[in-house]
Amino acid sequence: MTPDLILTNARILTMNPACPRAEAVAVSDGRIIAVGNRAEIERMALTDTEVIDCGGSTLLPGFFESHLHLFFGGAELAHLQLTHVEGEDALARAFHAFAAANPDAPLLMAQGGHYAILDHPMTRHDLDRIIPDRPIAICAHDHHTVWANTAALRVAGILEGAEMPHGHEVVMGEDGLATGELREFEAFGPVIAIGGEKRPNLGIATGEEPSPWPTEAEQAIDRAKIANGLAHAAKHGITSMVNMDGNHYTLDLLRGLQAEGKLTARVKVPFHFKPNMDLTALDRADAMTRDFDDDWLTSGFVKMFMDGVIDSGTAFRLDSYPGRPGYHSEPLFPGPRFNEIATEIDRRGLQIAVHAIGDGAVRTTINGYEAAQKANGKRDSRHRIEHIEMIDPSDIPRLDALGITASLQPPHAPGAMDFAMFPTLDVIGRTRWNDIYLCRTLAEAGAPLAFASDWPVTDISVMRGIGAALNRPAFEGAEDQRVPLMQVLHAYTAGGAWAAHREHVTGTLKTGLAADIVVLSGDIETTAPDKVSAMEIRLTICGGRITYRG
Repeated sequence: MTPDLILTNARILTMNPACPRAEAVAVSDGRIIAVGNRAEIERMALTDTEVIDCGGSTLLPGFFESHLHLFFGGAELAHLQLTHVEGEDALARAFHAFAAANPDAPLLMAQGGHYAILDHPMTRHDLDRIIPDRPIAICAHDHHTVWANTAALRVAGILEGAEMPHGHEVVMGEDGLATGELREFEAFGPVIAIGGEKRPNLGIATGEEPSPWPTEAEQAIDRAKIANGLAHAAKHGITSMVNMDGNHYTLDLLRGLQAEGKLTARVKVPFHFKPNMDLTALDRADAMTRDFDDDWLTSGFVKMFMDGVIDSGTAFRLDSYPGRPGYHSEPLFPGPRFNEIATEIDRRGLQIAVHAIGDGAVRTTINGYEAAQKANGKRDSRHRIEHIEMIDPSDIPRLDALGITASLQPPHAPGAMDFAMFPTLDVIGRTRWNDIYLCRTLAEAGAPLAFASDWPVTDISVMRGIGAALNRPAFEGAEDQRVPLMQVLHAYTAGGAWAAHREHVTGTLKTGLAADIVVLSGDIETTAPDKVSAMEIRLTICGGRITYRG
């Protein structure tokens, strides 16, 4: 077979145990046809073969992003970004500049505000002082809380409150009006809709399809938002991703991009099961699995939320929150109910991925997977738990015993990247610091690891994520949770592909698999760990096509 592309003079880490290192790789018609030493591969070149000299840089399988939100991440690229903005004066300057640049925007939406951005809990009155006459809102960095000003609450129709599903809340003040704090997706959905972004939020908020069905013009707008997200991902070396929110509509948009030749990554999209649904809703998961099953677009799994997040006190814990005796929060799916749902999903041969942050949520999820296994027998399900920010020590060995994948986000650990240590560590409580954000401990206990960013919750940069995994500080009195380089790289490549049941397509560099490749700006193995985050992506190739050249 004649190669149309050869990458040579590279330090190749194949992630294939049978041939872990190489110097060159040959590609034809989107697939790898040879991996080996430089001389052998270069002899395969013909006059029309493109040959790229990698200059001794590291070449890896394309990064597998195991947990992101592509649709609303792409939409949010146009929003005001507040990472590292601190205090009311800086916040006001940022909003005033954004407002001047967007005079006709129906909503001035900001992203990345943290819970201590002001020196007190934020309310609508704080935002009213910044801009009182236009709707403005701030989405917390974890995307589980939004703060809105009075104008936004009024336009959204929730200034006087609104009835919400369990786990979602329009926080009310003593004056009988909303304070401006909106907890979880359905609570802040009406505010986001002001800006015309109801559809990107729909998959994660309700799990339903848009109604009425979007016009072709509306679909074109939505495809453009996803295309922006895909281009942003390609810039960071990503060739495959698990989109952790979605519906059939999301996959339809991706199929449209595929038809246009604009699909630049392989995407897996779940059916999102919500507490108000009954088991017959899983027929929709079956339909998504049936309708999308090729090397580029797949479903085959169900996503659920078991709890919220630590900072807002909505993560479900086994112990009480510090300073709040008897308060644990609650699971969105009580144990017996989740056992029933997990068993039925598993019976249908589908994979399950559950957002579980508190140790109570993690235990409830593990119990559900155990119940499914007892009912249906052990199979290669690779059920996943997303985040695992807290875990009781007694539950750690259960992950390996039940074959549960730990889908973790190295940038989430306080102090590892953009998230400050406090107030998060205070909300967790000093006595629990040895039970939080465990990466190395879970790996050493046998849990398969899949790493990700959770973009747009954090920066999508895989290089910064690798740096976070290599360099994160140890919490006082807690064990060091840094993970060795090769294990980190595996979790961002082959580990992610395996966790998504895609190892037969991508994740390693070997003959016959997809030519999904990333070339770095240098040799990562000889780069000091504290310098890895600054490394750049020189080349991203997906299916043999160059999708980014730095």
